[in-house]
Amino acid sequence: MVISSSPQPSPPQALLRFLRHQLGLSESAIAMGIRHSEAEQAPLAVVLWRFGLISLEQFEQVLDWQDQQT
Repeated sequence: MVISSSPQPSPPQALLRFLRHQLGLSESAIAMGIRHSEAEQAPLAVVLWRFGLISLEQFEQVLDWQDQQT
């Protein structure tokens, strides 16, 4: 379990679209990831990777995508 000392913000809609359209995640996988992310106060990408919903390569793609958004 990953726990942060501060609550994680809700994932932006753009990230959810990326997860759906670029990585092909299902709505149920994303919903489960969000639930656990909120409960554990952990970043969504970390939770998705930890539960095996995305590969390490996909995790890196999410991080790269997030870096491009800022």
